Amino acid sequence: MSVRRIVTGHDENGKAIVIADGESPNILRPDNRPGVEINNLWVLDEAPSRPLGPEESVDRQIGLLPPKNGSVFRVIKFPPERDWIDNVDPEAAKASFASIGAEGASDQDAPPHPLMHKTETVDFALCVSGEIYLVLDDSEVLMKPGDTCVQRGTNHAWSNRSDQDCYMMFVLVDGTFE
Repeated sequence: MSVRRIVTGHDENGKAIVIADGESPNILRPDNRPGVEINNLWVLDEAPSRPLGPEESVDRQIGLLPPKNGSVFRVIKFPPERDWIDNVDPEAAKASFASIGAEGASDQDAPPHPLMHKTETVDFALCVSGEIYLVLDDSEVLMKPGDTCVQRGTNHAWSNRSDQDCYMMFVLVDGTFE
C-alpha cells in the first residue's frame, strides 16, 4: 500500500491550494527492522501550531519521538514478524531504538515482547489495514482495521503475527512524566 500525502496551503492571493500531492519525501526503512517503513507525513515543532508556517515539515531525520513540545503524524508499515523476531535480543532492541533517536526507550532484559518500549508521549493510533497486537506488560489486545488506541506513555510493543503487512496511522504528541 502506498501512502498518498496531500498538503494544502495558500497562493499569493490567499486562496486555498494543494501545495503537495504524492508520497512523503521522507520515508525511513531501518536496516535493523526488515520490511518496516516509517513514513512521516507532517511534523509540528511546537504547540500551538503555525498553520501558515513552512510548506514542508518532514525534511529532517526521522526518529521515533516527536520534537520537544511538538507532534508527528505518520504511517508505519509493520511486516509479519515471524521471520525475524527470534533474532531480536534485548541488546538488539536497545540498538534498534537508539538508531531512531530513542535511547532508553527499551530498558527491560526480559520483556513480554523484545521490542517493548516506553516514551514520554501520548500516541493516537489507528489500524488502517491488516492486524496487529498491542502488547502491554501483562496483557495484549488484537487491533483490526478501524480500531483505535490512545497509548499514554505505557510500556508497549506492536506485534504483527499475521501473514500480511499491517499499516498503522499514528499521531505522537510530546509529553512528560513529571
